Amino acid sequence: MVFDPPLRLIVVALISYLVGSFPTAVIVSRLFFGFDIRARGSGNMGSTNAFRVLGWKWGVVVQIVDVLKGVLAVTVVAHMMVGQVLPFTNYTPFEDITVVRLIAGTFAVIGHIFSVFVGFRGGKGVNTAAGMLVGIAPVEVAIAIGVFLLAVALSGYISLGSISAAIVFPSAMLVRHNICGVDINGYDVLIWFAIAVSALVIYAHRSNIARLLSGKESRFEKLWLIRLRCALKSK
Repeated sequence: MVFDPPLRLIVVALISYLVGSFPTAVIVSRLFFGFDIRARGSGNMGSTNAFRVLGWKWGVVVQIVDVLKGVLAVTVVAHMMVGQVLPFTNYTPFEDITVVRLIAGTFAVIGHIFSVFVGFRGGKGVNTAAGMLVGIAPVEVAIAIGVFLLAVALSGYISLGSISAAIVFPSAMLVRHNICGVDINGYDVLIWFAIAVSALVIYAHRSNIARLLSGKESRFEKLWLIRLRCALKSK
C-alpha cells in the first residue's frame, strides 16, 4: 500500500504511539505471575514498580523492553519516511529524517505514559524517552544516566533519580552549548524538544513528587548504596 507523505507521517506517529503503548510490565505480570502489576505496589506499569513487585530479574527485562520501544520508534518506524518529502516546511537545522525521528520518539513516549492497551494508564516514560534520546543526544543522555545512578545510590528512590535525570538532561545541553562552547547540531530546536520531553516525564511523576514531599514514597533499601557503605564503616 502506497501512502502520500502527509498520511505516511501520520502512520509513523500512530505506529510509534502503539509501539510505546506496549504494556511490558502488565504482560509479564499476567503471563508469569498471574496478576496485573497495576494492582500491586505503586499501581504503575513502569520498570520501577516491576523491580519492586516482580523482582530485579523481571525488572531488568521490563526496563530493557521499554528502552527498546523508544529505539524501535526512532529507527525502524521512522525509516518509513526515508526518501519522503516532509508535508510541512522544515525550519530546523536537522535533516528531514531526524525531524521524523523526533516525532516518532515523542509519540512512543506518549504511548508509554498513556497506553491505549491499558486504559491510558501507563508508565512514567523515562526508559522509552532514554531509548529515543540515546541516538539523538548521547552525551547528554550519559550525563543524565550518571545523575540518575548517583541520586538512587544516595537516596534509594528510583523516582527521585528519574526526576533528577529529567531535569539534568536539558540542563546539560544548556551548559555544554552556552558555557562550554560545544557545537550541538540543531541546538536551538533540540533544546526546546529536550525541555518538552523532560517536562512530560516530570509531569508523569507528579504523584511520586507528592509522595516524596510527604515522606511516603517507597524506598529501595538495597539500592541505597551510599548509606549502606557508611553504615558498614561505622561498625
